[in-house]
Amino acid sequence: MSKCVEVRGVKIGEGIPKIIVPIVGTTKREILEAASSIKGNAPKGSALGENVFDLVEWRADWFEDVFEFGKVEDVLKELREKLGDIPLLFTFRTAREGGEKDISVDEYKRLNIMAVRTGLVDLIDVEAFTGDDVVREIIEEAHKAGVKVVGSNHDFDKTPEKEEIVGRLRRMQELGADIPKIAVMPGSREDVLTLLAATQEMSAQYAEGPIITMSMSGTGLVSRLCGEVFGSSCTFGTVGKASAPGQIGAEELGGILRVIHTNL
Repeated sequence: MSKCVEVRGVKIGEGIPKIIVPIVGTTKREILEAASSIKGNAPKGSALGENVFDLVEWRADWFEDVFEFGKVEDVLKELREKLGDIPLLFTFRTAREGGEKDISVDEYKRLNIMAVRTGLVDLIDVEAFTGDDVVREIIEEAHKAGVKVVGSNHDFDKTPEKEEIVGRLRRMQELGADIPKIAVMPGSREDVLTLLAATQEMSAQYAEGPIITMSMSGTGLVSRLCGEVFGSSCTFGTVGKASAPGQIGAEELGGILRVIHTNL
């Protein structure tokens, strides 16, 4: 990787992979309670120190009032207050990519653009194959607001061939994403090797910045642990409820990442 992406002092793509913790509450109360719990496990010291996690992701598709933007902004304001300087990633995961709710393309664009314009989020997740024009417009608005973009794709049915995985990640980069991300479902151990080989190829040959990759479920767990070896810059761990199959506790995850890092 030729450069890192820095958000509130967290250097994504440099050193030990960064741990992202999701918030998946359905009500405002649940969301803020989760934020308070997470804040109690806030980062301490350097990435080689006692960090439990590095970033927080709000999975807004779980929120029961997500289609009322005034209520979304209200939650964002209180999340920002609770999280302080912890970087916040805003994500609406669509039903077609494993999320909790259906949403029209127009509403998806509107929600994401309004979120970046609040000044309350540091990064935003944009599903890269929503449509090139829509994706470019959201990314342009995010960058105008100083918000970094995670371009994403999730395949809950299979693991594509290595060339296809690399091609999708490169396309995200071409569309302007700061951090291309892909998550795939393995049907076998060989599928996990395919994902790792694609990660290595992308990071070594094509990436202009950090990338995030993972193989889901228990079979793919190893891919969440060995990102520093193969080139994935972030991984997802839990403080509370998981947002995808195969996630483990952030504290346990951090310990494993540190063992790998110090022995490389």
